[in-house]
Amino acid sequence: MFKKILIANRGEIACRVAATARRMGIRTVAVYSEADANAKHVAVCDEAVLLGPAPAKESYLCGDKIIAVAIATGAEAIHPGYGFLSENAEFAEACEHAGLVFIGPPASSMRAMGSKSAAKQLMEKASVPLVPGYHGDNQDFDLLQKEADRIGYPVLLKASAGGGGKGMRVVEKAEDFKAALESCKREAISSFGDDKVLAEKYLTRPRHIEIQVFADTHGNCVYLFERDCSVQRRHQKVLEEAPAPGMTAERRAAMGEAAVAAAKAVGYVGAGTVEFIANQDGSFYFMEMNTRLQVEHPVTEMITGTDLVEWQLRVAAGQPLPLKQDELTIHGHAIEARVYAENPEKGFLPSIGTLRHMGTPAAVNFELGGTRGVEPAGVRIDSGVRQGDAISPFYDPMIAKLIVWGADRTQALARMAQALAEFQIVGLATNIAFLKRLVEGDAFATADLDTGLIERNAASLFPQSKAAPVGALALAAVTLIEEEKATSAGVSANPADPWGNARGWRLNSVYQRQLAFSDEHTTYNITVTYDHQGWHLSIGGFEFPLSVSARDGRDVSIKLGETSMHATVLRDGDSFHVFTGGRHFTLAWADPMAHVGESDTAGGRLTAPMPGKVVAVIASKGQEVKKGAPLVIMEAMKMEHTISAPNDGVVEDVLYQVGDQVADGAPLLAFKAA
Repeated sequence: MFKKILIANRGEIACRVAATARRMGIRTVAVYSEADANAKHVAVCDEAVLLGPAPAKESYLCGDKIIAVAIATGAEAIHPGYGFLSENAEFAEACEHAGLVFIGPPASSMRAMGSKSAAKQLMEKASVPLVPGYHGDNQDFDLLQKEADRIGYPVLLKASAGGGGKGMRVVEKAEDFKAALESCKREAISSFGDDKVLAEKYLTRPRHIEIQVFADTHGNCVYLFERDCSVQRRHQKVLEEAPAPGMTAERRAAMGEAAVAAAKAVGYVGAGTVEFIANQDGSFYFMEMNTRLQVEHPVTEMITGTDLVEWQLRVAAGQPLPLKQDELTIHGHAIEARVYAENPEKGFLPSIGTLRHMGTPAAVNFELGGTRGVEPAGVRIDSGVRQGDAISPFYDPMIAKLIVWGADRTQALARMAQALAEFQIVGLATNIAFLKRLVEGDAFATADLDTGLIERNAASLFPQSKAAPVGALALAAVTLIEEEKATSAGVSANPADPWGNARGWRLNSVYQRQLAFSDEHTTYNITVTYDHQGWHLSIGGFEFPLSVSARDGRDVSIKLGETSMHATVLRDGDSFHVFTGGRHFTLAWADPMAHVGESDTAGGRLTAPMPGKVVAVIASKGQEVKKGAPLVIMEAMKMEHTISAPNDGVVEDVLYQVGDQVADGAPLLAFKAA
């Protein structure tokens, strides 16, 4: 077994590999960019070496630098994680030439499966079912348009070298083909350095089911059953579960055997995933093979009692697979939710900032590699960040993977809903509330699954914002007042002096306080009154008796009228974050002594939603446009974002050109509404 390995990645996968390596007695070397100098993966490894500046092209994608670090630190092998160089055949070969073990498949396997079109040609020869499409090398526009017309709309365009949902576009009709192809190619060249695309029939209501395969150098190859990854947005997975709901033993065996055959056909070694698209009737078609470990591998580990990273290390060291096919069994049900720094209500726009507070649900680490058949922990959290860390614009905005296990799907669903209710993030936007609505919604709960589930259920998953409940306002008000009382008590020279505290005492009158809180919905004017009988809260013409039952740091319990309620309330400047009943309310206190003179000076200038690069300027100076017309396309956080006209109007000026880097909030155009 190896004595030392280098982990050529960052985030939760780097932390995950480091944890398994430590358990196996293997020392680890981390590499990091300037943006990740204080990152969690740097702290958990035995050694850490700086690669270069924040952009991945100058750090995590510099294979020569990584190999040099491995040699200098005495590492024997390199674990690529997923993303970055994990499926780069040239890097795998370079490791071999440098005398290092690449913990992954041979370069030949990567090349065979790395191109979606070449892989489909290979599978076609092996008689594996394929979705009707065009997978050829000719990229002439007219030919691609002709092939799309032949296949029949809707058509799915996919970057041939792609993955992770990048470089994919659904084209609903022929007149949309040109713009979709240009956008697809643009994103493909940016993400993968190759703008080649393939086109195939876009199936309606398909399920995305993938098979985990593993092969060693001794001729053994097994499948560790399936994962259902149908719940997606922008072709990126949101929820994953294992086993797939409704999967029969016969179909599981057929898909598993097909996946093993595909792996053997390319001389595969290590962990890989063969992905299939399946119709509701059970028929399935080969999509692609990911020649690496995948983000959703924990659900497979949870139901099989295996540590797939340990398997990777053992196979790379020349050992045979730990288990044979007939020794693998399914135990229980597991679900994974990807907790991201993003705003689902704004098109899943990534959010950047500092994790000012990160409260995670109670979790017991799943002891991977332990006795098979022992019930795993109900909740597992894989994360590459900690409270106080920053989510930067340079990398994927994942905060954590939340994985739950249950004896059956019903128990797993309940545990996931509860765990999401306990997950607390302050400092940036997250998808936690959206995930909770998704898990509790009828479609997912009843396993009515397909890749369009989110779009089909948009009305319930993206409900209109509602006014904050009185209870949340009361909890924020109580926290503010109690903080002021505590502050005054600490300042007063004589705590018994009624003039030196903020406890609401008045000599001949009652104490009354006007408070204003606001959220994106409205402003709430509250009157808090204190008299000899106690506290009263008035809002919207209603009055409620109010008392504080208990307060322990951030945990607050109150009684409002006849209703008792409890919350965790965190103050961040003038914002109060109220976590209660599985919901998160952000209430901004209007401090009358602050923010004087502030005003919105943005005017009619459309601004960048985050730092990024301008990749297309569609509008021109003086152009009249209609509401919703695309004006500028930016690339940020690995995704394209279209800036559209907010109203009918005229573009008065275009302030940036293609290729320009822009800062968060920078005005992109001057726009005058009609």
